[in-house]
Order: sequence, then structure tokens, then C-alpha cells
Amino acid sequence: MILYTIMPEHFIFQVDSDEYTKQKVVYYDGIPFLVQETETKEWEIVRNLSTNPAHFLEQKYAPGARFPLSMAATS
Repeated sequence: MILYTIMPEHFIFQVDSDEYTKQKVVYYDGIPFLVQETETKEWEIVRNLSTNPAHFLEQKYAPGARFPLSMAATS
């Protein structure tokens, strides 16, 4: 099978199902993000789920950015 895609390999060939139980969708500044909790009790952005292109230009909304647990509203 040949798979032509622009998606990264780790999105197609998943590592472990336990990795997905750590992730959840939360709202930060009114923007939805897929996040996971870090060992320092912060949320780390995994994916920006916004449909507004301007939200992708902000460094504080980039994947890998962190913010406190108290700053987010869960969905």
C-alpha cells in the first residue's frame, strides 16, 4: 500500500492508544485546542483547532506552548 499524504507519520501510524487518553479539548482565550497535561501541572498545546487563520500566527497559540490549568475551560 502506498499512502500519499502531507500528514506527519505519527498522525497516521499511532504510537499507543494510551497517548490519546492524556489529551483533551479545552478552550483558552475562547479558542479550542487539543492539549495534554504536563508534569508541571500546565496544559501543553498539541494542536490548534481554530478556524481563524489569525490564531495560527500568534506564538502563544503554537503547538508546544504551555499555559496554566486554571486558564482553560474544558469542553
